[in-house]
Amino acid sequence: MSNKVPVKEKIGYGCGEFAGSLIWQVIIFFLPIFYTDTFGIPAAFVGTMFLAVRIFDALNDPVMGLIADRTETRWGKFRPYILWMCVPYVVCGVVMFITPGFDIFGKKIYAFTTYALMMVVYTAMMIPYCSLTGVITGDHVERTSLTSYRFIGAYSGSLVVQGVMLWMVAKLGRGNDQIGFPLAMTVFGVLCLGVFLIAFATIRERVHPSKDQKSSPLHDLWDLVRNVPWIVLFLVSLVTLIYVPIRCGVIMYYFKYYVGNEGLAAVFMVSGTLCVMLGITLSKWLTKTFGKRNAYIGCMAVIAVTMWLHYYLKPTDIKMLFALHWIYSLASGPTMPFVWSMYADAADYSEWKTGRRATGLVFSASTFAYKAGVAIGGIIMMWVLAGFGYVANQPQTDHALVGIRLCLSIIPAVLAVITAGLLFLYRLDKNKLDTIQNELEQRRALEGAAEMDASTGSPLGESDEV
Repeated sequence: MSNKVPVKEKIGYGCGEFAGSLIWQVIIFFLPIFYTDTFGIPAAFVGTMFLAVRIFDALNDPVMGLIADRTETRWGKFRPYILWMCVPYVVCGVVMFITPGFDIFGKKIYAFTTYALMMVVYTAMMIPYCSLTGVITGDHVERTSLTSYRFIGAYSGSLVVQGVMLWMVAKLGRGNDQIGFPLAMTVFGVLCLGVFLIAFATIRERVHPSKDQKSSPLHDLWDLVRNVPWIVLFLVSLVTLIYVPIRCGVIMYYFKYYVGNEGLAAVFMVSGTLCVMLGITLSKWLTKTFGKRNAYIGCMAVIAVTMWLHYYLKPTDIKMLFALHWIYSLASGPTMPFVWSMYADAADYSEWKTGRRATGLVFSASTFAYKAGVAIGGIIMMWVLAGFGYVANQPQTDHALVGIRLCLSIIPAVLAVITAGLLFLYRLDKNKLDTIQNELEQRRALEGAAEMDASTGSPLGESDEV
């Protein structure tokens, strides 16, 4: 079996992340300020809602992983979920940005219900999609390349969202954001559907569990909790995804209330995303040169320093603000390809150690960390704003502005330092991964030869049966 993935398929895999990002990045960057400034519910409630829904949803992730691992179709285990869930994903993305004519209590119920439904659908779509990293190829270096294409797709979608979302809301809503937001999401939704179908048609699954593998959900879970590399990655993802939504979610507040130029936020986000995409292109070279772990640690050190320095900027320090953001974004680029290819390596490690493979569970339990981190990060940001006295659509006090600045700088910087420290505990270096990859390939080759002998009835097959 060749471990090389055609460029066409890598692009197709990236298309799936591009499609998902057209809706998900709106949620990350614009949903907090939509809820407080357009929808009209308090920041403290939004933070509590984020925590409750995302923790509940995160608990569903291992269940979805176990289901995906046991899915058998002519398209594979994970690929069909792209087809099955793309329409519900788009519909939920539009509905959650509709502002009904309810009182505050009714709006809270509507927001809670639609947001929770979106998170459940997102789980059913993205856990199988993420798991594809572990079954498209078995080569640990090629996986870094594959995930690089994936995140080029992700940040391309983010680029589109950051660049045109506010413009679309203004144009389509004609000054009424309550109309502009759902119409803009409808446009993104139509594009999202088409690109998801391209991804489904392009991707193939090549790495499969042994046909003799016998396991139960309890066996799979027991293998997972004994998988030390996975535990380290789980903690790394958890802490990382606490600081990312804090920083991303506060950008609109920072430019609207501290810088005093909300329109500049789009330029800030778009230019940063371009730098992230440039950083992603370096991930395969960094992997070959330094190894994933060492390169990851170096990137996190740069991220921590640049975020910390943001705190000392004045509203007029625009050039320095952008320069630090570009350095931060360039260093951030390789981190996502690193961590997701490392999860696939952790799935290989588990198979090598136990003889059983549960790719879906490894990735679903990992998205548990992702969602828990996003939940915690979201509530920290909203509670910091509320605690420092933020009032929507009003000039902010100096105290409130300090809260906004902390969310863009020192709070996420401290969490980035913790992430770098955790990575020192990750022990799967290049030599170890090469050993695991070679041994797994030998096992699969022997299994394939045995199956061929059995099917052809050759003397070798007969002697094996005796």
